[in-house]
Amino acid sequence: MKNMQSVKIAGLAAALFLAAGLVAVVRGADREQQNDSSTNQPARMKDLKKPDQEQLRKQLSPEQFTVTQQCGTEPPFRNAYWDNHQPGLYVDVVSGEPLFSSLDKFDSGTGWPSFTRPVAGTGVVEKQDTAHGMARTEVRSKQADSHLGHVFDDGPGPTGLRYCINSASLRFIPVEKMEAEGYGAYLEPFVKAGLIKASAVSAASDKTSAATQRELAILAGGCFWGLEEILRKIPGVLETTVGYSGGTVAHPTYQQVCTGRTGHAEAIQVAFNPAKLSYEQLLGYFFRMHDPTTPNQQHNDIGTQYRSAIFYTSNEQKQAAERVKAQVDKSGKWKRPVVTEITKASEFYPAEDYHQKYLVKNPGGYTCHILRD
Repeated sequence: MKNMQSVKIAGLAAALFLAAGLVAVVRGADREQQNDSSTNQPARMKDLKKPDQEQLRKQLSPEQFTVTQQCGTEPPFRNAYWDNHQPGLYVDVVSGEPLFSSLDKFDSGTGWPSFTRPVAGTGVVEKQDTAHGMARTEVRSKQADSHLGHVFDDGPGPTGLRYCINSASLRFIPVEKMEAEGYGAYLEPFVKAGLIKASAVSAASDKTSAATQRELAILAGGCFWGLEEILRKIPGVLETTVGYSGGTVAHPTYQQVCTGRTGHAEAIQVAFNPAKLSYEQLLGYFFRMHDPTTPNQQHNDIGTQYRSAIFYTSNEQKQAAERVKAQVDKSGKWKRPVVTEITKASEFYPAEDYHQKYLVKNPGGYTCHILRD
Protein backbone atom coordinates (compact mmCIF):
# COMPACT_ATOMS: atom_id res chain seq x y z
CA MET A 1 0.00 0.00 0.00
CA LYS A 2 1.29 3.46 -0.75
CA ASN A 3 2.75 5.40 2.13
CA MET A 4 0.38 8.32 2.56
CA GLN A 5 0.22 11.09 5.13
CA SER A 6 -2.10 9.94 7.93
CA VAL A 7 -4.83 12.30 9.02
CA LYS A 8 -5.31 12.01 12.76
CA ILE A 9 -8.55 13.27 14.24
CA ALA A 10 -8.45 14.02 17.91
CA GLY A 11 -10.65 12.00 20.21
CA LEU A 12 -12.72 15.07 21.10
CA ALA A 13 -13.39 15.81 17.41
CA ALA A 14 -14.37 12.21 16.80
CA ALA A 15 -16.76 12.32 19.72
CA LEU A 16 -18.31 15.52 18.43
CA PHE A 17 -18.69 13.97 15.00
CA LEU A 18 -20.54 10.99 16.42
CA ALA A 19 -22.76 13.11 18.63
CA ALA A 20 -23.60 16.10 16.52
CA GLY A 21 -22.10 15.43 13.08
CA LEU A 22 -19.44 17.22 11.10
CA VAL A 23 -20.54 19.92 8.68
CA ALA A 24 -18.95 19.39 5.29
CA VAL A 25 -18.99 21.43 2.15
CA VAL A 26 -21.51 19.90 -0.20
CA ARG A 27 -20.14 19.39 -3.68
CA GLY A 28 -21.67 18.31 -6.96
CA ALA A 29 -21.37 14.73 -8.12
CA ASP A 30 -19.57 15.52 -11.33
CA ARG A 31 -15.90 15.18 -10.35
CA GLU A 32 -13.63 14.28 -13.20
CA GLN A 33 -12.50 10.97 -11.71
CA GLN A 34 -16.12 9.89 -11.35
CA ASN A 35 -16.98 10.08 -15.04
CA ASP A 36 -18.82 6.95 -16.14
CA SER A 37 -16.53 4.41 -17.78
CA SER A 38 -18.73 1.34 -17.46
CA THR A 39 -17.16 -0.18 -20.56
CA ASN A 40 -14.14 -0.99 -18.38
CA GLN A 41 -16.25 -3.08 -16.03
CA PRO A 42 -16.81 -6.84 -16.31
CA ALA A 43 -19.79 -7.70 -18.54
CA ARG A 44 -21.84 -9.09 -15.66
CA MET A 45 -21.94 -5.60 -14.10
CA LYS A 46 -23.20 -3.83 -17.22
CA ASP A 47 -26.42 -5.83 -17.16
CA LEU A 48 -26.91 -5.64 -13.40
CA LYS A 49 -30.48 -5.66 -12.18
CA LYS A 50 -30.73 -4.85 -8.51
CA PRO A 51 -32.47 -7.66 -6.56
CA ASP A 52 -35.73 -6.78 -4.84
CA GLN A 53 -35.81 -6.12 -1.10
CA GLU A 54 -36.90 -9.66 -0.24
CA GLN A 55 -33.98 -11.14 -2.15
CA LEU A 56 -31.58 -8.66 -0.58
CA ARG A 57 -32.71 -9.59 2.93
CA LYS A 58 -31.75 -13.19 2.13
CA GLN A 59 -28.53 -12.23 0.38
CA LEU A 60 -27.17 -9.77 2.94
CA SER A 61 -26.48 -9.90 6.66
CA PRO A 62 -28.81 -7.76 8.83
CA GLU A 63 -26.07 -5.14 9.22
CA GLN A 64 -25.29 -5.08 5.49
CA PHE A 65 -28.98 -4.64 4.69
CA THR A 66 -29.41 -1.84 7.25
CA VAL A 67 -26.37 0.04 5.98
CA THR A 68 -26.81 -0.37 2.21
CA GLN A 69 -30.60 -0.21 1.97
CA GLN A 70 -31.60 1.93 4.96
CA CYS A 71 -28.63 4.36 5.12
CA GLY A 72 -27.45 2.94 8.43
CA THR A 73 -24.02 3.45 9.98
CA GLU A 74 -21.91 0.70 11.52
CA PRO A 75 -19.96 1.35 14.76
CA PRO A 76 -16.42 2.73 14.40
CA PHE A 77 -13.46 0.45 15.17
CA ARG A 78 -15.84 -2.55 15.21
CA ASN A 79 -16.12 -3.36 11.51
CA ALA A 80 -14.30 -5.53 9.01
CA TYR A 81 -12.00 -3.18 7.11
CA TRP A 82 -11.14 -0.11 9.19
CA ASP A 83 -7.71 -1.58 9.98
CA ASN A 84 -7.26 -3.77 6.90
CA HIS A 85 -3.82 -3.25 5.35
CA GLN A 86 -3.93 -5.92 2.62
CA PRO A 87 -3.57 -4.76 -1.00
CA GLY A 88 -6.66 -5.29 -3.09
CA LEU A 89 -9.96 -3.96 -4.36
CA TYR A 90 -13.10 -3.01 -2.44
CA VAL A 91 -16.33 -3.72 -4.35
CA ASP A 92 -20.05 -3.18 -3.71
CA VAL A 93 -21.36 -5.98 -1.48
CA VAL A 94 -24.61 -6.08 -3.49
CA SER A 95 -23.47 -5.81 -7.10
CA GLY A 96 -19.72 -6.41 -7.11
CA GLU A 97 -19.05 -3.13 -8.93
CA PRO A 98 -15.52 -1.79 -8.14
CA LEU A 99 -15.49 1.13 -5.71
CA PHE A 100 -12.20 1.75 -3.90
CA SER A 101 -8.59 0.57 -4.01
CA SER A 102 -6.27 -0.18 -1.11
CA LEU A 103 -3.77 2.09 -2.90
CA ASP A 104 -5.98 5.04 -1.96
CA LYS A 105 -6.78 3.88 1.59
CA PHE A 106 -5.38 5.75 4.58
CA ASP A 107 -5.63 5.82 8.37
CA SER A 108 -8.04 8.63 9.23
CA GLY A 109 -8.27 7.72 12.91
CA THR A 110 -12.07 7.63 12.71
CA GLY A 111 -12.55 3.86 12.92
CA TRP A 112 -14.05 3.53 9.43
CA PRO A 113 -12.32 2.62 6.15
CA SER A 114 -11.18 5.88 4.55
CA PHE A 115 -10.07 6.56 0.97
CA THR A 116 -8.80 9.62 -0.87
CA ARG A 117 -10.81 8.80 -4.01
CA PRO A 118 -12.88 6.10 -5.70
CA VAL A 119 -11.44 3.81 -8.36
CA ALA A 120 -11.24 5.72 -11.65
CA GLY A 121 -14.26 5.18 -13.87
CA THR A 122 -16.56 3.72 -11.23
CA GLY A 123 -19.17 6.47 -11.45
CA VAL A 124 -19.67 6.65 -7.66
CA VAL A 125 -22.63 8.95 -7.01
CA GLU A 126 -22.66 11.81 -4.49
CA LYS A 127 -25.86 13.28 -3.08
CA GLN A 128 -26.68 16.06 -0.64
CA ASP A 129 -27.66 14.68 2.75
CA THR A 130 -29.38 16.97 5.25
CA ALA A 131 -30.58 14.27 7.63
CA HIS A 132 -29.99 14.58 11.38
CA GLY A 133 -29.58 18.34 11.13
CA MET A 134 -26.28 18.09 9.26
CA ALA A 135 -25.15 19.15 5.80
CA ARG A 136 -23.14 16.27 4.37
CA THR A 137 -22.42 14.63 1.03
CA GLU A 138 -23.62 11.05 0.85
CA VAL A 139 -21.78 8.50 -1.32
CA ARG A 140 -23.73 5.77 -3.14
CA SER A 141 -22.79 3.12 -5.68
CA LYS A 142 -24.02 3.87 -9.18
CA GLN A 143 -25.41 0.53 -10.30
CA ALA A 144 -26.78 -1.01 -7.09
CA ASP A 145 -27.60 2.37 -5.47
CA SER A 146 -26.13 1.10 -2.19
CA HIS A 147 -25.52 3.60 0.60
CA LEU A 148 -21.75 3.57 1.16
CA GLY A 149 -21.01 6.46 3.54
CA HIS A 150 -20.04 10.13 3.19
CA VAL A 151 -17.24 12.21 1.71
CA PHE A 152 -15.56 15.12 3.52
CA ASP A 153 -13.01 17.80 2.64
CA ASP A 154 -10.53 17.02 5.43
CA GLY A 155 -8.49 14.32 3.72
CA PRO A 156 -4.80 14.22 2.75
CA GLY A 157 -3.27 14.97 -0.64
CA PRO A 158 -3.49 14.73 -3.50
CA THR A 159 -7.28 15.13 -3.45
CA GLY A 160 -7.83 16.62 0.01
CA LEU A 161 -10.86 14.32 0.32
CA ARG A 162 -11.87 11.66 2.83
CA TYR A 163 -14.34 9.06 1.65
CA CYS A 164 -15.60 7.66 4.95
CA ILE A 165 -17.14 4.30 4.02
CA ASN A 166 -18.97 1.57 5.92
CA SER A 167 -17.28 -1.84 5.81
CA ALA A 168 -20.74 -3.41 5.62
CA SER A 169 -21.19 -1.85 2.17
CA LEU A 170 -18.03 -3.47 0.87
CA ARG A 171 -16.53 -6.79 -0.11
CA PHE A 172 -12.74 -6.97 -0.20
CA ILE A 173 -10.90 -8.88 -2.94
CA PRO A 174 -7.18 -9.47 -2.25
CA VAL A 175 -4.92 -8.46 -5.14
CA GLU A 176 -3.90 -12.07 -5.79
CA LYS A 177 -7.55 -13.03 -6.36
CA MET A 178 -8.64 -10.06 -8.48
CA GLU A 179 -7.85 -11.70 -11.83
CA ALA A 180 -9.68 -14.92 -10.96
CA GLU A 181 -12.76 -13.00 -9.84
CA GLY A 182 -12.98 -10.97 -13.03
CA TYR A 183 -11.27 -7.73 -11.97
CA GLY A 184 -8.08 -8.07 -14.00
CA ALA A 185 -8.72 -4.70 -15.68
CA TYR A 186 -7.98 -3.02 -12.34
CA LEU A 187 -4.61 -4.66 -11.67
CA GLU A 188 -2.27 -2.29 -13.52
CA PRO A 189 -1.85 0.18 -10.60
CA PHE A 190 -0.93 -2.74 -8.32
CA VAL A 191 1.67 -3.92 -10.84
CA LYS A 192 3.15 -0.40 -10.99
CA ALA A 193 3.23 -0.30 -7.20
CA GLY A 194 5.19 -3.58 -7.16
CA LEU A 195 2.47 -5.47 -5.30
CA ILE A 196 2.02 -8.11 -7.99
CA LYS A 197 4.20 -9.18 -10.92
CA ALA A 198 3.05 -8.52 -14.48
CA SER A 199 3.96 -12.11 -15.43
CA ALA A 200 1.62 -13.44 -12.73
CA VAL A 201 -1.18 -11.25 -14.04
CA SER A 202 -0.58 -12.44 -17.60
CA ALA A 203 -0.61 -16.12 -16.61
CA ALA A 204 -3.72 -15.69 -14.51
CA SER A 205 -5.36 -13.75 -17.34
CA ASP A 206 -4.80 -16.59 -19.81
CA LYS A 207 -6.25 -19.10 -17.36
CA THR A 208 -9.21 -16.89 -16.46
CA SER A 209 -9.93 -16.08 -20.11
CA ALA A 210 -10.19 -19.76 -20.97
CA ALA A 211 -12.38 -20.45 -17.93
CA THR A 212 -14.76 -17.59 -18.63
CA GLN A 213 -15.34 -18.88 -22.16
CA ARG A 214 -16.89 -22.09 -20.80
CA GLU A 215 -19.85 -22.56 -18.47
CA LEU A 216 -21.85 -25.68 -17.60
CA ALA A 217 -25.62 -26.14 -17.44
CA ILE A 218 -27.55 -29.27 -16.44
CA LEU A 219 -31.09 -29.61 -17.78
CA ALA A 220 -33.77 -32.30 -17.84
CA GLY A 221 -36.93 -32.46 -19.90
CA GLY A 222 -37.85 -35.96 -21.00
CA CYS A 223 -35.82 -38.44 -23.03
CA PHE A 224 -32.29 -37.10 -23.26
CA TRP A 225 -31.83 -38.28 -26.85
CA GLY A 226 -34.12 -35.59 -28.26
CA LEU A 227 -32.87 -32.87 -25.91
CA GLU A 228 -29.29 -33.43 -26.99
CA GLU A 229 -30.09 -33.47 -30.68
CA ILE A 230 -31.53 -29.96 -30.47
CA LEU A 231 -29.13 -28.47 -27.91
CA ARG A 232 -25.91 -29.58 -29.61
CA LYS A 233 -26.79 -27.51 -32.72
CA ILE A 234 -27.40 -24.20 -30.91
CA PRO A 235 -24.73 -21.56 -31.67
CA GLY A 236 -22.54 -21.09 -28.61
CA VAL A 237 -22.93 -24.67 -27.35
CA LEU A 238 -19.50 -26.30 -27.12
CA GLU A 239 -20.26 -29.82 -25.95
CA THR A 240 -23.15 -31.96 -24.77
CA THR A 241 -23.18 -35.08 -22.59
CA VAL A 242 -26.29 -37.05 -21.69
CA GLY A 243 -26.55 -38.65 -18.27
CA TYR A 244 -28.34 -38.82 -14.95
CA SER A 245 -28.71 -36.17 -12.24
CA GLY A 246 -30.81 -35.37 -9.17
CA GLY A 247 -30.85 -38.85 -7.67
CA THR A 248 -29.54 -40.69 -4.61
CA VAL A 249 -27.73 -43.69 -6.11
CA ALA A 250 -24.08 -43.37 -7.09
CA HIS A 251 -23.15 -44.32 -10.65
CA PRO A 252 -26.61 -45.50 -11.69
CA THR A 253 -27.18 -47.54 -14.84
CA TYR A 254 -29.84 -46.82 -17.43
CA GLN A 255 -31.79 -49.86 -16.24
CA GLN A 256 -31.76 -48.59 -12.65
CA VAL A 257 -32.87 -45.08 -13.64
CA CYS A 258 -35.72 -46.53 -15.72
CA THR A 259 -37.26 -48.03 -12.58
CA GLY A 260 -37.83 -44.54 -11.20
CA ARG A 261 -36.45 -45.62 -7.84
CA THR A 262 -33.04 -43.91 -7.97
CA GLY A 263 -34.51 -40.39 -8.07
CA HIS A 264 -32.48 -39.44 -11.12
CA ALA A 265 -33.74 -37.57 -14.14
CA GLU A 266 -32.52 -38.22 -17.64
CA ALA A 267 -30.45 -35.06 -18.01
CA ILE A 268 -28.01 -33.36 -20.30
CA GLN A 269 -24.88 -31.47 -19.31
CA VAL A 270 -24.26 -28.58 -21.67
CA ALA A 271 -20.92 -26.79 -21.97
CA PHE A 272 -21.42 -23.41 -23.61
CA ASN A 273 -19.57 -20.17 -24.31
CA PRO A 274 -21.27 -17.44 -22.24
CA ALA A 275 -19.76 -14.78 -24.50
CA LYS A 276 -21.80 -16.16 -27.40
CA LEU A 277 -24.77 -17.72 -25.60
CA SER A 278 -25.96 -16.51 -22.20
CA TYR A 279 -27.42 -18.89 -19.64
CA GLU A 280 -30.80 -17.15 -19.94
CA GLN A 281 -30.73 -17.57 -23.73
CA LEU A 282 -29.93 -21.26 -23.29
CA LEU A 283 -32.91 -21.63 -20.95
CA GLY A 284 -35.04 -19.87 -23.55
CA TYR A 285 -34.29 -22.70 -25.96
CA PHE A 286 -34.84 -25.28 -23.21
CA PHE A 287 -38.39 -24.10 -22.50
CA ARG A 288 -39.19 -24.20 -26.22
CA MET A 289 -38.14 -27.82 -26.78
CA HIS A 290 -40.25 -29.60 -24.17
CA ASP A 291 -43.54 -29.27 -22.27
CA PRO A 292 -42.68 -27.64 -18.89
CA THR A 293 -46.25 -28.03 -17.59
CA THR A 294 -46.16 -31.82 -17.14
CA PRO A 295 -44.16 -32.73 -14.02
CA ASN A 296 -43.28 -36.34 -14.82
CA GLN A 297 -44.16 -36.88 -18.45
CA GLN A 298 -43.08 -35.94 -21.96
CA HIS A 299 -45.49 -37.37 -24.52
CA ASN A 300 -45.30 -41.19 -24.17
CA ASP A 301 -42.46 -41.12 -21.65
CA ILE A 302 -43.88 -41.27 -18.13
CA GLY A 303 -42.06 -41.33 -14.80
CA THR A 304 -40.02 -39.11 -12.49
CA GLN A 305 -36.95 -39.73 -14.64
CA TYR A 306 -38.68 -37.68 -17.38
CA ARG A 307 -39.43 -34.66 -15.19
CA SER A 308 -38.80 -31.08 -16.25
CA ALA A 309 -35.87 -29.76 -14.20
CA ILE A 310 -33.09 -27.20 -14.11
CA PHE A 311 -30.12 -28.14 -11.94
CA TYR A 312 -28.33 -24.87 -11.20
CA THR A 313 -24.59 -24.75 -10.46
CA SER A 314 -24.43 -21.23 -8.95
CA ASN A 315 -26.66 -18.62 -7.33
CA GLU A 316 -26.48 -16.62 -10.57
CA GLN A 317 -27.87 -19.60 -12.48
CA LYS A 318 -30.58 -20.09 -9.87
CA GLN A 319 -31.73 -16.48 -10.12
CA ALA A 320 -31.65 -16.61 -13.93
CA ALA A 321 -33.66 -19.85 -13.94
CA GLU A 322 -36.31 -18.37 -11.67
CA ARG A 323 -36.59 -15.27 -13.88
CA VAL A 324 -36.91 -17.24 -17.11
CA LYS A 325 -39.40 -19.69 -15.61
CA ALA A 326 -41.57 -16.79 -14.39
CA GLN A 327 -41.41 -15.15 -17.81
CA VAL A 328 -42.44 -18.36 -19.57
CA ASP A 329 -45.25 -18.91 -17.08
CA LYS A 330 -46.62 -15.41 -17.75
CA SER A 331 -46.15 -15.56 -21.51
CA GLY A 332 -49.46 -17.32 -22.17
CA LYS A 333 -47.81 -19.88 -24.44
CA TRP A 334 -48.87 -22.70 -22.14
CA LYS A 335 -52.43 -23.27 -20.92
CA ARG A 336 -51.25 -24.84 -17.67
CA PRO A 337 -48.79 -23.57 -15.04
CA VAL A 338 -45.09 -24.18 -15.61
CA VAL A 339 -43.92 -26.79 -13.08
CA THR A 340 -40.24 -27.05 -13.96
CA GLU A 341 -38.19 -28.01 -10.90
CA ILE A 342 -35.31 -25.63 -10.06
CA THR A 343 -32.86 -27.30 -7.71
CA LYS A 344 -29.17 -27.24 -6.85
CA ALA A 345 -27.08 -29.50 -9.03
CA SER A 346 -25.81 -32.69 -7.47
CA GLU A 347 -23.46 -35.22 -9.05
CA PHE A 348 -23.93 -35.65 -12.79
CA TYR A 349 -23.26 -39.17 -14.07
CA PRO A 350 -22.63 -39.58 -17.81
CA ALA A 351 -24.85 -42.21 -19.41
CA GLU A 352 -23.59 -45.28 -21.22
CA ASP A 353 -21.71 -44.68 -24.50
CA TYR A 354 -24.53 -45.89 -26.73
CA HIS A 355 -26.75 -43.06 -25.42
CA GLN A 356 -24.27 -40.33 -26.38
CA LYS A 357 -25.31 -38.58 -29.64
CA TYR A 358 -27.89 -41.35 -30.04
CA LEU A 359 -29.81 -39.68 -32.86
CA VAL A 360 -26.58 -38.97 -34.75
CA LYS A 361 -25.76 -42.67 -34.58
CA ASN A 362 -29.38 -43.65 -35.26
CA PRO A 363 -30.96 -41.17 -37.72
CA GLY A 364 -34.74 -41.36 -37.57
CA GLY A 365 -34.65 -42.83 -34.06
CA TYR A 366 -37.22 -42.03 -31.37
CA THR A 367 -37.61 -38.44 -30.20
CA CYS A 368 -40.49 -36.44 -28.74
CA HIS A 369 -38.79 -33.04 -28.87
CA ILE A 370 -39.27 -30.17 -31.29
CA LEU A 371 -38.11 -26.56 -31.09
CA ARG A 372 -41.30 -24.48 -30.90
CA ASP A 373 -41.60 -20.88 -32.04
